[in-house]
Amino acid sequence: MATSTDDMNAKMEKALTFRAFKEGDDRWSSFHDDIFNADHSHKCPVYVHRTPPCQGSCPSGEDIRGWLQIVRGIESPPEGLSMEEYAFRRLTDANPFPSMMGRVCPAPCEDGCNRNNVEDFVGINSVEQFIGDSAYTANYTFDSSPLTSDRKVAIIGGGPAGLSAAYQLRRKGIASTIFEAKDQLGGMMWYGIPNYRTPRDILSHEVQRILAMGDIEVRNNTRVGVDVSMQEIDDEFDAVLWAIGCQSGRSLPVTNSDAPNCVSGVAFLDAFNRGTLKVTADRVICVGGGDTSIDVVSVARRLGKIDKINPKDRPEEVIGGYVAHDSAYAAARKGAQVTLTALFEREGMTATPEEVEDAMREGVTIINGVMPIEVIKDDNGRAVALRMAKCQLDDRGVPTPVADTEFEIECDLIVSAIGQGGDLEGLEDLDNGRGLMDTDKFYQISDRPGHFAAGDIIRPHLLTTAIGQASIAVDSIVYYFKGQALSKRPKVDVHHFNLLSKLNESGLSPEQYDHNSTWGTSSSEFAIHNFEDRSFQEIISADELFLAHFKYTPRNHRAVVGPSGDEVLGHFQERHLGLDTEQAKNEADRCMSCGMCFECDNCVIYCPQDAVFRVDKTKSTLGRYVDTDYMKCIGCHICAEVCPTGYIDMGMGE
Repeated sequence: MATSTDDMNAKMEKALTFRAFKEGDDRWSSFHDDIFNADHSHKCPVYVHRTPPCQGSCPSGEDIRGWLQIVRGIESPPEGLSMEEYAFRRLTDANPFPSMMGRVCPAPCEDGCNRNNVEDFVGINSVEQFIGDSAYTANYTFDSSPLTSDRKVAIIGGGPAGLSAAYQLRRKGIASTIFEAKDQLGGMMWYGIPNYRTPRDILSHEVQRILAMGDIEVRNNTRVGVDVSMQEIDDEFDAVLWAIGCQSGRSLPVTNSDAPNCVSGVAFLDAFNRGTLKVTADRVICVGGGDTSIDVVSVARRLGKIDKINPKDRPEEVIGGYVAHDSAYAAARKGAQVTLTALFEREGMTATPEEVEDAMREGVTIINGVMPIEVIKDDNGRAVALRMAKCQLDDRGVPTPVADTEFEIECDLIVSAIGQGGDLEGLEDLDNGRGLMDTDKFYQISDRPGHFAAGDIIRPHLLTTAIGQASIAVDSIVYYFKGQALSKRPKVDVHHFNLLSKLNESGLSPEQYDHNSTWGTSSSEFAIHNFEDRSFQEIISADELFLAHFKYTPRNHRAVVGPSGDEVLGHFQERHLGLDTEQAKNEADRCMSCGMCFECDNCVIYCPQDAVFRVDKTKSTLGRYVDTDYMKCIGCHICAEVCPTGYIDMGMGE
């Protein structure tokens, strides 16, 4: 009778009494994997500071966790400073425009927030606006200490990058002169974003707060390359920072896009923000999908149109700078039909989702997944329709029209918001062939020592990106003045929390080290014990946190004024009204303090050996709240497991 394989194996297991290996010898044994022996191990806790993903996602590099800790009360301000002022000081280490950026930044920090893994991100923008508006109300100023250098920097462009550079230079004791081609400073914050998103009184205040530091000269209505030559700049200044932005919009890459009533989104918004464009056309089409296109269509709905407009007062005449509308036009305007077309489907649009929803509520029609094919002209050469087609995108995002899907949208004005470029008239030597400037990773212009660049002229991006680049460029200028080779930038290149600075601020500075070789430093006062700073290399992810610690807590939404389609005409009230103090504290309290102790006491409470203890109050400060007695610690890992913020690593003993 045949015997099954299973039966044979069973007999062999019983019959064989000798073995070459012991049970378990077939499994790989690793020292690192075999940490535990019953309920203890050879490892003990180390307190490790890492960068939170909100800060790692912030192009300005703000210490977001830091100023949220201040608002919520975890980090106490020094004597003589209020919570609001201390938070303002911490925030503006990186960004001198908290009120503006709290309103208009698309907040990549909120996308990166680990709280998204619990219920919803922390409303970072709304707390930032609270801090900025508190500073505006209290009239906080920046330090204006005497200069520490006789060097002087020319800053070409007075937008967010240029102003941020002037601010950071002045903080380092270096004077600058800003050359601005227009009559107002602010760049795209002033000329490219509508005033109901960037209130002009607050924007002017934040600009003037920088200038009030002193030793920042401004030469308005002066265009370098036209009114002043590059050679004159080089002769007068020790270094040059190019921050001219991208002031020219791209036209549609289709036939007949040269029609007079085909204009760029940049020019459209510039005319509105200068106050010369009071009304728009009856039927407006904007081609885009980004934040600029949303601003265009939202402004077009607010401006409306008037019947039987004089041909010389058509919008394209005003946008071209030939005439200006009479303010009386505003009284006669009616609602305009406004359409936005985008290559991408709704979820793929680069515009902030909140802004897209606002535009739709205000009566804008959005057509997704389409591309322009041709501008249709009448006998007078003006655009009367835009031929469109559904499109497909390849892996690089390049669209191709779908056959037999063409249709036309009638129009009186076509606005192209598909990208921007620099205007380098008179600066052709700096042009990389694409209307932009090339720099190295330190924002120094290649083959032109002493020349640096920041902002959109490198690559059009966000306002917060320009602010962050300016800060790094200023560091590079300082190195240049010292005649030193530029150092390697950190892997995580942001404005980090510094424990030593915090100890110094709290009057807890370590004692001087005599640099003699010594052992057993745990009781010494010249060292910071059990602390490791990996913030320059590591961003902490949600899987390193104890998320079960955090309760479901809804976000504290700031009040938003959003008109309907029937109310939008002539509606220029500010959109974001902000949080009050209690709301701001409650929202900041939702921060999970990723990568930094927030004094929850879990490690102290759950340690079975009483090895983890609170630092004496007289020696305690942020980042030094708990310590470990290694004579008691058995390496059970419980403290690390219950740490909500991922601040504890079982690293001692490796």
